[in-house]
Amino acid sequence: MRQILLLILLFFAGSWIARKLQQAQARTGNDTGPGSRGTTPRDGGAQSLPEPMVRCAECGVHAPKGEAVVAGGKYFCSTEHAQRHAARTRDHDGP
Repeated sequence: MRQILLLILLFFAGSWIARKLQQAQARTGNDTGPGSRGTTPRDGGAQSLPEPMVRCAECGVHAPKGEAVVAGGKYFCSTEHAQRHAARTRDHDGP
């Protein structure tokens, strides 16, 4: 029984300490904790917008537009898929 009460006491003490730390971080503007994403700047700079996602024409996987490979006006998740798609369409367009 005493061990259960000790565990409950430790749980509440840990919760109280964690809450106090979060309040202190909020007051100082220090957003480096595990829940922070760093997308809202505190110095008044522009907020970074999420990059649009495009769908790979070969496999259907979505990739960031900046990392996608463009070939023939279509987006691909890798150069391998762009080459595979080009080879497959070339084979179907044959004689």
